[in-house]
Amino acid sequence: MGNSQDFLTVISNLSEFCCLVVDLPGHGNTEVAGELDYQMPQIAQALIGLLNRLAIEQCFLVGYSMGGRIALYLTVYFPQYFQGVILESASPGLATQPERDRRIEQDWQLAARLESQGLAQFLKQWYANPIFASFVRHPNYEQAIAHRQQNEPNKLVKSLRYTGLGMQPSLWHCLSNIQIPILLVVGEFDAKFVAINQKIAGLCRQSKLNIVKNSGHNVHFEQPKEFIKLVKLFARSC
Repeated sequence: MGNSQDFLTVISNLSEFCCLVVDLPGHGNTEVAGELDYQMPQIAQALIGLLNRLAIEQCFLVGYSMGGRIALYLTVYFPQYFQGVILESASPGLATQPERDRRIEQDWQLAARLESQGLAQFLKQWYANPIFASFVRHPNYEQAIAHRQQNEPNKLVKSLRYTGLGMQPSLWHCLSNIQIPILLVVGEFDAKFVAINQKIAGLCRQSKLNIVKNSGHNVHFEQPKEFIKLVKLFARSC
């Protein structure tokens, strides 16, 4: 539900690196032509196209939540572009088609709720999810919500429908083949994603799991100093 502004604090403390932040379809200022452009394979192709246009042959990749899911997809299908990958509160998707079908139905219901309620009320309910409890308690929560309200609701609706977890191809079967160093970052209060990432770490030999104390789902917002430290240490080790 955020945009590239969410990472400004992080990149302002990474002056030793040249950082490129991207608004994904449905978020921030990115404009795409149609519904197909919200799907993960098309988003991945667009991001690789951006790297090619900028003549970036190899880089570090960082992704949070939905961005983390896309980052993992890029890692699997375009590994030659990345020296190392940092996945924050990410998932390889749902393993079975029945699970994906149920999630698609849920995401379409969420999209319909956003259309009927408006963005402000929808965000209030969205962040009532227990995985965001520590995010909501953060002193800068209201500022973060103000940034999210700059997104266009009709674009977020399409993102929920076409970039949601149910629409994502499962990547579980690909994890054992990954050869790129991966740092998995999750918050200790986010039990669901701690469990998911412990499973990823068991399947992906190149990954290292870091569980950040006093944080929930949104680690880079709730514990920015620790997140920045992890990014620097990981990048220097690759």
